[in-house]
Amino acid sequence: MSETPPNFTQRQTDRWLDPGPTNVQVIYILYLAGLVIGISGIVGIILAYMNRGKASGFVETHYTWLIRTFWIGLLYALASFVLMLVFIGFILMFAVAVWFIVRCIIGLQALGRGEPIKNPESWLI
Repeated sequence: MSETPPNFTQRQTDRWLDPGPTNVQVIYILYLAGLVIGISGIVGIILAYMNRGKASGFVETHYTWLIRTFWIGLLYALASFVLMLVFIGFILMFAVAVWFIVRCIIGLQALGRGEPIKNPESWLI
């Protein structure tokens, strides 16, 4: 028997884990929080990979942009970390943080307008 108990009601969620604009917004916020709380960026990339290919329309470009932002940012940060031995890495690490924040803001603005990312494969901005 698979009857539902009489007092049991299914919990309604805002579906922020499902592929779509709300999920993309959550990932952008997790990325930005990741600059302070590192683990949230990892949660964001996992969510992006889970939902990539499941979204339709303009939202799919945001998933590509988010995934590339994470990995390219990590690559830039590692290169900057190595270059800290010659002190230029400190300046580069700051530049990477600015680059990361700008990409997240560009994505959030495009998402708010309901637009795709114009060049989601870009390494820059």
